[in-house]
Amino acid sequence: MIRSIITGTGHYLPRKIIKNSDFLNHIFYDNQGVKINKSNIDIIKKFENITEILERRYLDKNLLNSDIATIAAEKALIDSNIYKEKIDYIISAHNYGDINPITFQSDFMPSISARIKNKLHIKNKKCRPYDMIFGCSGWIEGMILANQLLQSKYAKNILITSSETLSKVVDPYDKNSMIFSDGAGAVVLSAIEEKYFKNEKYGIIHYDSQCHNNDELYYLNNGPSLNPNYRKSLINIKMNGRRIYEYALTEVPNMLKNILDNTNLHLKDVKKILIHQANAKMDYAILKRLLKLYNYSSKNKFIYKNIMPMTIQKFGNSSVATIPTLLDLILHEKMPYHKINPGDVILMVSLGAGMNINGMVYRFPKKK
Repeated sequence: MIRSIITGTGHYLPRKIIKNSDFLNHIFYDNQGVKINKSNIDIIKKFENITEILERRYLDKNLLNSDIATIAAEKALIDSNIYKEKIDYIISAHNYGDINPITFQSDFMPSISARIKNKLHIKNKKCRPYDMIFGCSGWIEGMILANQLLQSKYAKNILITSSETLSKVVDPYDKNSMIFSDGAGAVVLSAIEEKYFKNEKYGIIHYDSQCHNNDELYYLNNGPSLNPNYRKSLINIKMNGRRIYEYALTEVPNMLKNILDNTNLHLKDVKKILIHQANAKMDYAILKRLLKLYNYSSKNKFIYKNIMPMTIQKFGNSSVATIPTLLDLILHEKMPYHKINPGDVILMVSLGAGMNINGMVYRFPKKK
């Protein structure tokens, strides 16, 4: 029996920090294209109360999405101690590709995964590049695909990258633009015989993906600026926050319980929940409903902070990069008060444009 084991992780965070105070002089418009007369201090205060975001990272103009994905990938390869020519697939999760710094046009032909392979100087022609366009849930979906390839014995080592430069596709006149940020993460997933772990179940244990692509299809999409006179870019990310919130609370907790039920695990067996972070209020509400499904009290705030580590306050919503970045920070002990030990079970969950949701149970191997 093959187990799909994380053998290396890496991430990249841009150096440029954008604080909420940097938006004080912005001009915001409403959905009808009318300038919002409310003071930016009030807008930002309400934004902070809902999202908890205080700052985010923006990429320098001289770097592209594929550049930071490559940096994260290099770190993951070093961490895995696996030679790059031994990588059988590169699965790249993103949504906008490389954004042209002049035209602001989205570009992923050739694919971002192929560009990453090129920038890593991988010569192996049997290393196949795949792009995963799956909304913010693309990295977990990439892990699911990689697991299936490993289990089918079509591969031994797969590099799964996640990268996004959302600062280049936000509408500067939309207050929702303050949510988005840039970043990259990467993981090497390897096929290891179960016998090396004394036939115990480690690695990826169970997962699920659900795609609700009917009325939910355009909760997240692209559109023109809220400012009718803005012509810099036609690629502007748009979000119906209320619909996404309602959708997430309806669908995500039940999916997570079903995943755990299928592994014969209980929520009490889970050490950490690594959740995609676009809105702290929404994530807390998801966890509250999940706790309720297990008849746990949701009044103890310690439960939230202990089981669900958060990075949104400092890093914002970096889309597909959020969870692998968080995972790498914890594994390398760069997240205060959070640690993952051998034998620990974690639950990873994300939701994104489509709407697509997915989750995965992973148990970290004990030392041989």
